[in-house]
Amino acid sequence: MKIKTGDTVRIIAGDHKGTEGKVMTVNREKNKAIVEGANMVSKHQKPSAQNPQGGIVKKESPINISNLSLIDAKSGKTTRVGYEVRDGKKVRFSKKSNEVI
Repeated sequence: MKIKTGDTVRIIAGDHKGTEGKVMTVNREKNKAIVEGANMVSKHQKPSAQNPQGGIVKKESPINISNLSLIDAKSGKTTRVGYEVRDGKKVRFSKKSNEVI
């Protein structure tokens, strides 16, 4: 999995193309991630103890990993991710700047 929780990503395909945000969660089995502030959907909420009012709630929905691209911290542009062994550890690195992520 090239994208992990906490990474800053840009959506490269779909209705929310161009939106940037931080990855909140990653679901490895379904190949999906939830990006903060992107792909918002309206969900009808039943009244409960935590939310006695109920009503319509806006929340993020999962996006397929293939529609996300990691943003390089150095240049601020999207980059692909590579893996290599450096100092005996397997690390992710940016293909554009060749720096460890």
